[in-house]
Amino acid sequence: MNLTPLIQLTRGGTPECLHFGAVAVMNRAGQLQAFAGDPHLVTFTRSTLKALQALPFLEAGGPKQFGFSQPQIAMLCASHSGEDKHVQATIGMLEQAGKTYKVLRCGCHVPYHFEFSGQPVPSGAVFDERYNNCSGKHAGFVAYCVQHGLPLDDYTAPEHPLQQAIARDVARAVGMDVQDMPRGIDGCSAPNFAMPISKLAVGYARLASGTQDDTFGASFAMLGEAMTAHPDMVSGTGRNDLAFMQAGRGDWVTKVGADGVQVVGSKSRGEAFALKISDGNKPALFAASVEILDQLGWLDDAQRAALQPWRAAEIRNARGLLVGERLPVFKLETP
Repeated sequence: MNLTPLIQLTRGGTPECLHFGAVAVMNRAGQLQAFAGDPHLVTFTRSTLKALQALPFLEAGGPKQFGFSQPQIAMLCASHSGEDKHVQATIGMLEQAGKTYKVLRCGCHVPYHFEFSGQPVPSGAVFDERYNNCSGKHAGFVAYCVQHGLPLDDYTAPEHPLQQAIARDVARAVGMDVQDMPRGIDGCSAPNFAMPISKLAVGYARLASGTQDDTFGASFAMLGEAMTAHPDMVSGTGRNDLAFMQAGRGDWVTKVGADGVQVVGSKSRGEAFALKISDGNKPALFAASVEILDQLGWLDDAQRAALQPWRAAEIRNARGLLVGERLPVFKLETP
């Protein structure tokens, strides 16, 4: 693994932590534009894959058939916070497919919005699959199965026709052969793929390019427009994807994945970067993403100011005292 130092933490001017990773900046034609570390580092895509996992449903005209709204299309790509609007959107998607949340195979967890809002979880609160951050993606899975008359009890199984269709379209979107994408099981029980970060970046460069893509143009346009128009549905209040897409003013299609993965695509440029922080540290991931945007020249002064909190450059203790810094230690290279 050819990793390079990306973000360093200091305390009192002395280095304390160093976060390693890799960056690949690609255009939609698959050409490497810039990099740090190994641009072909293989890693799991995690939730950055969600927009590509929606491709079979979009290609089959699913949103039109079931009357999905643009916010609901954004939910297909979401790692949402389980706020009421997210839960209601999931319920609506399932009802429009003639099903209830009981068919979902994503499992359940405490909604993210408690973590990000700092609010305590109410005593005795009970949550079900509708609150899972992946429930929108799974509602899309269910709708595809209904559309094609496929069984629902095992729709997350790798051999299920839905998952076979997803593997096929993901491979086409990133320019790989299915057999070359290592497969694992994600937190929501659906198959997930590992791939070079350069290939993931190509997929997002094509996604951001929308109708300019020769293979998935209409579907990419629908997904990208939904994500940038409703970034609150893709993530939630106080979340990274919301903040980045708001700062991007409709140009950036962004998605974070668990364990240190982030992708940002630019519609106007037909380019995207994919980033992996090897230890999965979120503050380091977000700080590196902002630095990449800055080094690529994608930020104006207003955007730089809007994303300043995500640099998290100042480290303060419980009393608010400035005790250290979190700073980038890399420079993007060109091939």
